[in-house]
This record gives sequence, C-alpha cells and structure tokens, in this order.
Amino acid sequence: MADRPYTLLSCGMSIDGYLDSADVARLALSNAADFERVDAVRAGCDAILVGAATVRADNPRLLVRSAARRAERAARGLPESPAKVTVTRRGDLDADAAFFRTGTGEKLVYCPSATAPALRARLGSLATVVDAGWQVDMRDVSEDLSARGVARLMVEGGSTMHTQFLTADLADELQLVVAPLFVGDSRSRRFVGDGRFPWNPDRRATLAEVRQIGDVVLLRYAFSPRFCAEHDGSGR
Repeated sequence: MADRPYTLLSCGMSIDGYLDSADVARLALSNAADFERVDAVRAGCDAILVGAATVRADNPRLLVRSAARRAERAARGLPESPAKVTVTRRGDLDADAAFFRTGTGEKLVYCPSATAPALRARLGSLATVVDAGWQVDMRDVSEDLSARGVARLMVEGGSTMHTQFLTADLADELQLVVAPLFVGDSRSRRFVGDGRFPWNPDRRATLAEVRQIGDVVLLRYAFSPRFCAEHDGSGR
C-alpha cells in the first residue's frame, strides 16, 4: 500500500452529536482553553484539510494563531501555518474566501477532472488545483499529500470529510470534543453521515484518553497501530 500521512480527525460536537445548529449562524462548541489546544495540534501538523462545504459555511482561516508557535515553526524552516487542503466536487468555491486569502502557506484543492479547468481559471495563483480523476477518492488524496511531503494531516471537517476518511479506514486518530449542550434539530449536520464504518460492535475503537477542558471533554480514540499517545501535537 502506498504511503499516506498520519491522519488525525478533529471535531467538536454537541452531546447529541451535532456539528452546528440550523438556527444559529455559528454554534459555540468549544471554549478558549480548547481553542488553545487545537491551535497547538495544528502547529504540529503539515496540512489541514476541510471540505468545500466547510469553506463555504464557516469561512475558516485555518492558521496557527499563536505567535510563539508560528515562530517555532519558522525556526524549523517550516511555513508559519500548515498547508491548507480542500476537496470539492462541483468546484463551487469563492476566490475571496479566507481559505485562499489568508496565510502564505500552500493551498491545495482536489477536484474531479470535469471541474478542474474552470476552477483553475477562477483561482489562478491563489491555489494549486489538483485533478483527482473522474471522482475524488480520499485514499488517492492521502497518497498524493504524502508524495508532496505531508507526514501529518489534520482533518477538521465537515461531516462528509469525516465520514469519508472513517469509512475508508484512513484515520489513525480521532480527537472528539463534546460540548455540554443539545441541539435537537435533525436539520443540522451530524458528526458523520451514514456509512459502513470499520469500528462497530465486532471491532470497537480504543479509547486512549479522556480529558476535561473547562466545560468540554476531549475523547481521544486510537484507530490504527500507528497511533502515538506521546505525540498528540498539543505541546504537552
């Protein structure tokens, strides 16, 4: 099997498993201390991946916030923030999105062959558009990222990306933060969608760590033999 990056999925959800609320523009599922932890995890990665729906809905910057962590990366000869990666089927991405306009690191967009020409024309020098064939496959994306030098990949959502990485058995680790609230609205997005997951009643995932962070709790799961408890990227 071709190489792929060590892949860490990071997600915050409500007690009832939702990523957001259909009635709230941005549902707060974390706190300042956990944002600091996530920033440290980001700083320890080579690339951060989100789906195109997350780029459109949340307009994330996906940058390392801490000046000290940016300086530490620069001292090691690395960009101040990890490379940004997104995956799109339709190519419906705004060139003015913060994903493209913030940070000086590399930006990669994986899309089907049919979408690539128009997307290259729209984004120009803002990002490298990667033709992923007739359909984007997460294993192919992972192997291509590895070939580009990405050794540690952080997947920050959304639901479709988490589902595809998990059902393809491409995740080595899950860092799942549970917020002390319920959403209770099936119009909202859940952590994952339907699928055939490798972890089930006959193959239970390994719970490697439980950590209270203020009013939220971090559940850290080991999904592969490559899981490394000593190196979680949080700076502990």
